[in-house]
Amino acid sequence: MQTNPNVKSPGVGSGTLVKNNKYQLIFRSQWFLLLLAEFLIAIITGIVNPRFFTVSNIINVLEQIAVLGIVSSGMTLLIISGEIDISVGANIGLSSCVMAIMIKSGIGVFPSFVTGIALAIFSSFLVGLTAHTFKAPSFITSLAFISVFQGIALAITKGSFQTIYGQAETIGMTRLGNILPLSFVISLGAYLVVHFILAYTKFGRRIYSVGSNPAAAYLSGISVIKTKYYAFLFSGFFVGIGSMVLLSRIGAAQPSTGSGIELKAIGAVVIGGTPLSGGKGRIIGTLLGVLLMGIISNALNMMRVNPYYQQVTFGLLIIASLAMSIFSSYKGHARSGKSTKKAIE
Repeated sequence: MQTNPNVKSPGVGSGTLVKNNKYQLIFRSQWFLLLLAEFLIAIITGIVNPRFFTVSNIINVLEQIAVLGIVSSGMTLLIISGEIDISVGANIGLSSCVMAIMIKSGIGVFPSFVTGIALAIFSSFLVGLTAHTFKAPSFITSLAFISVFQGIALAITKGSFQTIYGQAETIGMTRLGNILPLSFVISLGAYLVVHFILAYTKFGRRIYSVGSNPAAAYLSGISVIKTKYYAFLFSGFFVGIGSMVLLSRIGAAQPSTGSGIELKAIGAVVIGGTPLSGGKGRIIGTLLGVLLMGIISNALNMMRVNPYYQQVTFGLLIIASLAMSIFSSYKGHARSGKSTKKAIE
């Protein structure tokens, strides 16, 4: 029996097709586009200002994105669960002021940090509790709590700076091997914790279920409210850790400390591929989103761009990320609608 040499083996053909599809998915993925954007921005900035690629500048970038990365880790859990908290910046301001006041009054650094972290956890939980109690969107309740947290911080500090220079610098200023900032290592730890939660725990699976379809999650026996409460608690924990790192690095606190970080955190999470509608997302995407924010900020500084225009740039970037989130959600609903229609037909 003769075989036709022009006829390809089905196994080989299908294997090649699968491999080609795999490469296409990689090149079209949001993560690949993020890496490509970061690479191009870095190359262009390096050409304009060669100091961009110096070790000292790279270390500076890692230090600058540490707190944002920690806060964004908690925000990732919240957004996947279908919630959002825009009061994290004010929460940082309040908790860092409490830490600084306690340290200034002679209370030890460790108990002061623990108290501040506990306060951040409670504050975040309060946002979630209020949203559930009044059946209001967490966006609205957290918007209201911005004024609450800032008002309390102003009352206890009387609007003044709380300086603790030289009293709690270990976390914020230490560099492992005289190179790697400890603050960045802590942020990597935050990413790993969230990755472990989402990938290997029942709680992580419940977060995805609740964010994707709360009604279906409830019918399957998942406590939707309890799951969302825990998401707020974890977010508050990471906010507290971020406050501790930030206070240790800059050595001072005021009510406006942390102001604006909430928008950058939301932007980093959404840029990383987590839709605002919830139910999907990976922490690696958030890491890439935070890195993009840091590279752009550093690049604009290197190019001596006016700080006001830098704010405009970040605002446009966040708007673009929100538009991408809405567009991806729309595409997802369109696909599911077509699939349902085909199944019915």
